[in-house]
Amino acid sequence: MRIENSSKVDLIINQLDLNEHINTFKQFFSRDDSLYMEGDQELHYRYIKALDSIEFKSPPKVADFTNIKLHLKKQGVLQFEQIFEIVKVVRYFRYFKNKNLQGIIGEWMDKFVIEPKFMEVEKYFTHDGKFEENLDEVLFNLGARIREHKTNMSGSLKRLISSQKLSSYMIDTQVHFINDEECLLVRGGFNHVLKGAVIGRSSSGGFYVSPDSILKAKEQIRYINQERDAIFYTYAKEFSSKLSELLPFINFIDKEFGKFDNYQARVLFAKSKNLQLIKSKKDSKIILEGFIHPALHHAKPIHVDFSKNILMITGVNAGGKTMLLKSILSAAFMAKYIIPMKLNEHKSHVGNFKNILAIIDDPQNVKNDISTFAGRMQEFSKIFEYKEALVGVDEIELGTDSDEAAALFKVILDELIMRGQKIVVTTHHKRLAALMADRDDVELMAAIYDEQNRVPTYEFMHGIIGKSYAFETASRYGISNKIVNEAKVVYGDNSEKLNILIERGSQLERELKQKHRTVDEKLEELRLKELDLKEQRQKVYEELQKEKAVLKESYEIAINEAKQAARAGDAKAIHRAMNKANKNLPKEKPPQSLPIKFSVGESVKYHSKKGVIVAMKDEKEAIVEVDGMRVRVNTSQLKPTETIKQKPRTDVNLQVQKRAGLKCDLHGMRAEEATEVLDKFISDALINGWDEVIVYHGIGTGKLSYAVKEFLKAHPRVKKFEDAPQHMGGFGAKVVTL
Repeated sequence: MRIENSSKVDLIINQLDLNEHINTFKQFFSRDDSLYMEGDQELHYRYIKALDSIEFKSPPKVADFTNIKLHLKKQGVLQFEQIFEIVKVVRYFRYFKNKNLQGIIGEWMDKFVIEPKFMEVEKYFTHDGKFEENLDEVLFNLGARIREHKTNMSGSLKRLISSQKLSSYMIDTQVHFINDEECLLVRGGFNHVLKGAVIGRSSSGGFYVSPDSILKAKEQIRYINQERDAIFYTYAKEFSSKLSELLPFINFIDKEFGKFDNYQARVLFAKSKNLQLIKSKKDSKIILEGFIHPALHHAKPIHVDFSKNILMITGVNAGGKTMLLKSILSAAFMAKYIIPMKLNEHKSHVGNFKNILAIIDDPQNVKNDISTFAGRMQEFSKIFEYKEALVGVDEIELGTDSDEAAALFKVILDELIMRGQKIVVTTHHKRLAALMADRDDVELMAAIYDEQNRVPTYEFMHGIIGKSYAFETASRYGISNKIVNEAKVVYGDNSEKLNILIERGSQLERELKQKHRTVDEKLEELRLKELDLKEQRQKVYEELQKEKAVLKESYEIAINEAKQAARAGDAKAIHRAMNKANKNLPKEKPPQSLPIKFSVGESVKYHSKKGVIVAMKDEKEAIVEVDGMRVRVNTSQLKPTETIKQKPRTDVNLQVQKRAGLKCDLHGMRAEEATEVLDKFISDALINGWDEVIVYHGIGTGKLSYAVKEFLKAHPRVKKFEDAPQHMGGFGAKVVTL
């Protein structure tokens, strides 16, 4: 996968309104890093999901190691602050290593072997990065001397503050720190009673004065600090020398911490905002279930199936078309970089795209010196440079005549599809939508308008061309009814009738989908009832087996007692034990067969001959024609030539179209059995006049799926078949057209 440059990434983030989301996400990083993680994205995702199942504290903020490693490579001397950056990373990995984790995270942590030589450096730093002076006797003594001098200075200043001579000149009784020096705030004329250096002036005209009485103590502290700095430099030089020898180890932990930082930022960001983590799949399909764009608050979740090459979004103005376009591109962008987002991770599927491009803004402005349409053509010309890109175009007709644009953009879209592009378009071009609608690789989607309340619903429906509702929108935003009605007259009856037909078709489509939804709910309800019955039957069977086991165990005990009696030669005891055992032994009852009822015209078997019942005297006697002869026989001597097991059946009367409901479930069957069932199923469907059915075979090992596909290919009455939509079984089912 090619890494996109930062300017392109920043541009698409801005176009898709993801700035706030991405900036919040970046705050979870311990140090600045790119959104893109180099290497195997599948492996990165495995580590992220493994880390997501662990409770851990976030790592500390850490500086970049580039300059630190460069200094060490050149045998330079690091400052304590730089050394402590390395110490922080090592300590954090030690914390994680001590959790004794299992799985891939535990295996990863096992790779961190901290060099003993590093411990000689680390021990000199406290948890907050201060130098442990207690480990050096000279530094400890120098520190004690500084504290003594500061105590003397504090006492001297307190005596001056309480002095009667100086009290009339004191503005306040505090010790001030100006330019890191202790001083007093006094009024003018203080020089008669106080000797010292003026360090600064206050806003009220006072003087900050450092008294001469503490100058000697300050000088002593200055000398001591020089000694301390010399010792600190010696330590820094020694530490830097040791770290230079550990440069491979530092390179390793720097690289691994960079990966870990990317992982933990995603995990902790997702947990803090209740978001989901998904990665892009190795295809171009986009299915979003329950997606919410991060820039929206209290938004309706988006449900969209964009499995084809073009998604054309039409419908009401201000109905959410642009935000739907941005949502689709945003989901693809965030999945590509494994950035947490809000959606149903189990029902969503986001493909992988080398480039994600958006044509959203109006390119016309004074600086560009270019028209809107010309700017759009310029942007489209750049898209032709890419392959396998996801492209979003908002208001494709912007800036030119609609009829000419429809023809032009149809050809442009055809060409882009040939180049492997996947395109999301919003448009008010009914003609463009109509020109594209007959293509199998074009998905139509319309923003729904609430006619009763005269407002957009911000919901969308697949498979229809939506009306723009320009007149209704104008009325909603304050344009008078008189103007709107005159505009409708100018617009013309024929155009308005076209819009009415479009809306009527949309309404019928909505009603049909509602009926389909009702049928699916009923079928799901029946499926759940069937599962419940199976579970109950399994439970009863298990209880029965358990009871049998208990009885057999008691039988074994009784038998053993009988054997012991036999060894003792006690015949009476043997009989008593055997009777006791037989009483405890569960009796296997032979299955009771129901009496078979025969009817006229039914094929039967009489002894070894096959015949047909031609008359019935009563249920016990029948006349059977066998090899041209008619014989009167008792029905107990007859056997049906084919026994059909009666299965319990639940009848559901639903008024739906033929394409709405016939299903065949082959789960759990062997390939031969499945093809026989499927053959009969298709024959029944053809007899009943069904033109489309669905066959469930599941995924499993793929053998059953392969057998079903080969059978459907060879069947003379199967026109075509394809994988079912995601909500109807996806790769585990086939929609078959007869």
